[in-house]
Amino acid sequence: MNQDPLKIIVIDHEQSFHTTYETYFGSFLEYALKGVYPTIKDALYAYNHLFPDVIFSEIELPDRCGIESIQLFRQKDPEVKIIMLSADNDFELIKKAFKHGANGYVTKPLNERSLFNALDAIQREGATLSNDIAKKIIAMFQRKSRQYFSERENQVIDYLCQGATYKTIAEKLFVTPSAVNFHIQNIYLKLDVNSKSEALSKLQELEYA
Repeated sequence: MNQDPLKIIVIDHEQSFHTTYETYFGSFLEYALKGVYPTIKDALYAYNHLFPDVIFSEIELPDRCGIESIQLFRQKDPEVKIIMLSADNDFELIKKAFKHGANGYVTKPLNERSLFNALDAIQREGATLSNDIAKKIIAMFQRKSRQYFSERENQVIDYLCQGATYKTIAEKLFVTPSAVNFHIQNIYLKLDVNSKSEALSKLQELEYA
């Protein structure tokens, strides 16, 4: 027996996009668009007649912030999935959205594929993030760990975490063992440790190993 399509509503103040949403969702068999609204107030007014499974909501709206309105919808249905829409992929804004109970965050402009992928992820995993946001978060944490050291020090660290000896590191980097020792002493200094074992333990905390 076929399941009924999941019911979707969209809250987007840009009226010119409303027809676009209708066109996109018209091609989905699994999902049915039940309404597109310009404000939170309009969506709340229609909510009890629709009982959507998923809400796409812009963050910047004329009447109130989409993030701060999440709880208004949660009061009506604690299980409804809420995905924030925004052209802004600032990490602090993304954190705020999830702290307020969002299930996903998708960046604009949207297309048919990004909408479908977001809904598919919500249905399968219960959460969704745009690919550009996921990549940005990964890169941010990598930079956070790596910024403490020079490029050469990071190369030495990579080999240390692989268990390489000073001699092997020197051969791999085409430098002398004394040069490797110099870099390792600088790494110890920056990590505030006195031995290789302490350094490796500290580097694991920084997600190197």
